[in-house]
Amino acid sequence: MTRHPLRSAVREAENVLASAGVASPRVDAELLAAHVVGVPRGRLIMVPLVDEPVLERYRELVERRAAREPLQHLLGTAVFGPVTLAVGPGVFTPRPETELLLEWGLKTIADVTTPLVVDLCTGSGALALGVAAARPDATVHAVEVDPAAFAWARRNVETHVAAGGTPVTVHAADVREADLLPELRTRVDLLLCNPPYVPDGTPVPPEVADWDPPGAVFGGPDGLEIIRAVVTAASALLRPGGALGIEHDDTHADAMPDLLRGCPALADVEEHADLAGRPRFATAHRIRSAAS
Repeated sequence: MTRHPLRSAVREAENVLASAGVASPRVDAELLAAHVVGVPRGRLIMVPLVDEPVLERYRELVERRAAREPLQHLLGTAVFGPVTLAVGPGVFTPRPETELLLEWGLKTIADVTTPLVVDLCTGSGALALGVAAARPDATVHAVEVDPAAFAWARRNVETHVAAGGTPVTVHAADVREADLLPELRTRVDLLLCNPPYVPDGTPVPPEVADWDPPGAVFGGPDGLEIIRAVVTAASALLRPGGALGIEHDDTHADAMPDLLRGCPALADVEEHADLAGRPRFATAHRIRSAAS
């Protein structure tokens, strides 16, 4: 059987992906090659030659990526902080930018013993499982309204638990419910949320437009429809001094902090930028009572 140089195939794939407008053609070409041959990306150099069926499978995946199918769908997983999540059609693919929100949340509860944490609009379970992996002593709840995304979250939680991780409770519920998670009212130490926040009609990349569920991306005419409900829920769920972090669109640099400041239950509002300097998420704390 004829064997083919893998390095040449990867260079060819990089050119194909670059021509298709993929943002990171070299990285994607190498990750797909590593996936096909079954080695970490850093060890591709140890695989100089591949058989024809392997090359055909690789070219097939490259073609699908060139058609802007998300890389994570082709790999079947997305790495998010300390966890690797199963993802695919029907669930929002977690982005690296959201790891900043996770890092902020973990720092916020660093001194809290056995914290109670809630992740609203959990999607694949990314934030909830990121917290559970980093803080096995935490009690973590996650909420998702979409049945397909809920199934992905439950699958990822089951995988996490099977590997020895602490359980995460996933609730099939809408964050707009008037009495969301009543058993947790005024008890939550940390509430995190990466909601649908893109204003309706905003152009988005093909990976988002064609593959991410619209309900996980678009948040109404101004992008704040679900966020308003999350703020209301947070004011009921957080304990005095409890922390809230919500990711938002980069057009919300003023609107998001203003929304949080307009909630009488919240204080200490801050805006946070991502590594590129774009407004990324806003935080606040539940006001403390006079006695505390």
